[in-house]
Formats: sequence, structure tokens, C-alpha cells
Amino acid sequence: MSAITSHRAPSTRQRTQGTAERRSALPWLTVPALFFFVVFAVIPLAGVLVLSFANWDGIGAIGAAGMENWTSVLSDPELYNSLGLTFMIMIVSWLVQTPISLLLGVFTAGTQRYRAVLAVLYFLPLLLSSAAVAIAYKALLDPNFGLAMGLGLPFLAQDWLGVPQLALSLIIFVIAWQFVPFHTLIYQGGVRQIPKSLYEAAQIDGAGTIKQFFHITLPQLKYTIITSSTLMVVGSLTYFDLIFVLTGGGPGNSTRILALDMYLRGFRANLMGPASVIAVILVVIGLALALFLQRLGGKDNQGSQLEGM
Repeated sequence: MSAITSHRAPSTRQRTQGTAERRSALPWLTVPALFFFVVFAVIPLAGVLVLSFANWDGIGAIGAAGMENWTSVLSDPELYNSLGLTFMIMIVSWLVQTPISLLLGVFTAGTQRYRAVLAVLYFLPLLLSSAAVAIAYKALLDPNFGLAMGLGLPFLAQDWLGVPQLALSLIIFVIAWQFVPFHTLIYQGGVRQIPKSLYEAAQIDGAGTIKQFFHITLPQLKYTIITSSTLMVVGSLTYFDLIFVLTGGGPGNSTRILALDMYLRGFRANLMGPASVIAVILVVIGLALALFLQRLGGKDNQGSQLEGM
């Protein structure tokens, strides 16, 4: 004879107790992330803040400096030149990258196979390091040995890195070339989350492709645009490696942004105190910009982009 075992369903009290136990265990899951955040973010930031009030050459003993570093840096015209260049590159890069990324994201969100292939090709520049990209462009645009001579294109035979306006334009172009694929991927994912029923209803009402883009796609990508813009704007504060390899801050100081200014003061002039002051300024600017952009999303900026449908 086969034994028949009956399983009794758990009571409501048992289910409630089990749910409470699982919820009580959830905070412990954040401990590893919190540990790494404290070790690699909070402690270094606190160290930089302390160094901004100290004299240190990076090797010898650390001495107190009071407000001397802050006074010297804030009264230095070079700081405001670097600050202005940083914001200019930030704004122009955003104006260039956002529409290109948005249009490419919408285009590659299609189901055609050739669009999937193009999406992979568009993503390739992001796989390269910024230093490698800078070296490649520096060689390609060399007026004596680059594309101008190899392909016989006289309009490329310019001193791209020797004229301030050309150097800035080149930096913005290279930044867009490298990072547009990343934001294209973000917009592609956002577009694919929009229900097709919205477009089908719009087609029934006689709305064309352009009207669908402005009345359906753009409104539904509100939070995606804010997220992409936040990453783009805050990330522009860290364009150190690309600019350092490409121009070194030159010609003159025409491309010496804040991140590069911090490096040159700290590791070239051995002034860790003033460099730490600039680091604190960068953190404050980044946090302020991130909070401002998140505020643009409204009170429920973590809500779904499909809210209200």
C-alpha cells in the first residue's frame, strides 16, 4: 500500500511571520554595499576635505594650513577660467549628445535586423579607453602625418590642437563620438518600454511619425532623458584622461578644465592642499547638478515613465 501524505497549508499567522522575517533580513543585504561605499567613497572624501586645510607635497609631513589653501585657490583667476571651460564643455556636450543619442536610440529600438547590427556598431567606441581614443585622434588629425596627408584632404591639414577654438571643438567632438553610444543604449531601452498600443492608437487617429515622436515618444521618455542628462552632465566633470592625453590643457590654458587643473596642481606642482580644494569643489558641483536635474523630474522622480497612461 502506498502511504498518502497530506500537506497542511500554512496558516495566515505563519505566512505573516515568514514575511516579517524576510523583511527584517533585507536591511542586512545592504551591509556589503554600505561597507564598500564607506571605504571607497566616504573615507577618501573625508581625507580630501582634511587635506584641503593642510600643506602637503605628497611625500613629506602634513602640516596645518587653515584657510590658506581655500583663500589662494578661490582668489586665483585660473580657477574661474577652468570653471568656465568645464561648464562650457558640459553644456555644449549635452546639446550635441542629447539629440543625437535620442534619435539614434529611437532608430535602433526598431525590430529590423539591420538596426540590431547598427546598434552593435554604434556601441563599439564605448569599448575603447579614453586614452586610446585620444591617441588615435591625435595621430589621425596630425597636419603633417595624419589623414590630411594620407587621403589628400587639405581641409583637415589644420593645427587642430594648436588653436584654442579648434582644440575645444575637437574635444567636444571626441567626447560625443565616444559617449553617444552609451546614451543611445539608454534611450533604446526607454523606447522599448513604451507600449505599442499607444502608437497603434495614434495611427488610427491619423498621427504621422513626427507627431508620434513629439506627442508619445518624448513625453514617455521624460525620466529617461533626466537620467541620461544627469549621467552626461555629472560625467563631464571627469573628462580628465581624454583631455590630458589629447591636449594636456593647451594650447596655453584653453582646455584646462577643473579635473585637469586639480591634477596639474597636485601632481605637477606638488600642491596637494590646493588640489584637494578643487576636488571638494568638483564634488559639490556634481552633487548640486545631480540634485537639480532630479528635481526637474518632479516630486515622484522615481516613478515609472509610463505613469498616467
